[in-house]
Amino acid sequence: MRSPFERGLRFACPILIFIASVFSSCGTNKKIAYFQDVSPTAYDSPQMLALASETDLKIQPDDILQITIQSIDPELNNIMGSNNAGELSRSANNASLPTTPSDNIPGFRVDKLGFIELPLAGKLQVAGLNTTEVKELVRSKAAPYYKSPVVNVRLANFKVTVLGEVLRPGTYSVSNETITILDAIGMAGDLTIYGKRENVLLIRKEKGQLSYIRFDMNSSNTFRSPYFVLHQGDVIYIEPNKSKIASTDVAKLRSYSLIATGISLLIVILSRVNFN
Repeated sequence: MRSPFERGLRFACPILIFIASVFSSCGTNKKIAYFQDVSPTAYDSPQMLALASETDLKIQPDDILQITIQSIDPELNNIMGSNNAGELSRSANNASLPTTPSDNIPGFRVDKLGFIELPLAGKLQVAGLNTTEVKELVRSKAAPYYKSPVVNVRLANFKVTVLGEVLRPGTYSVSNETITILDAIGMAGDLTIYGKRENVLLIRKEKGQLSYIRFDMNSSNTFRSPYFVLHQGDVIYIEPNKSKIASTDVAKLRSYSLIATGISLLIVILSRVNFN
């Protein structure tokens, strides 16, 4: 005959394990709202915040530049520039780089040494320059062939990647050269309720090395970060919080269930064994 202790243990053990598993999956993250440190009186008088100085976007190897040159002589327009899609594709393919989807983007690809090659002007070193500096460089090279040339330079393959706990993770092309971390998160549909807003990771490749920078989106100090404005190729990763991990860890919950079942079975077997 089972003792009261054995009967109580048989029923209590699975209940305790179930309660522990429930509590482990119900962790809550109260840090949901962005910029919680902004004063509530900002409704009536704005709270001023000094921003970090913006750094110019620098051209890097494998970037694609769209270059257009216009002058008062229509017959000479875009002989050197990249307004013609066929010409752009041929110029981009001259860089001897592996074929990627970005090869379909018309423009002049910056090779691994930081050069582009323009008709008439030849090779130009552009890596490390911003688009304004490239524009002035192209203008100086175009001056012998054009009368009062108007040059425009645009980075054609500006992309950022947003991964993790966002509504639409993926890689996004940007039509301009100024995008912030908030813009990128917005394009990805914002963080889900399970995203760690206090621990947003930015990964940036700079001079052959990776830099890791973390943002606390609960704090307005995000605007002060020199990394607030993104560079081409930046990757943003949103880490899941404990609630997400617990709710999606099916293997863990299954293990709890198996353990509870095993302990219950063991208790039943032991209760039926007659120890001498």
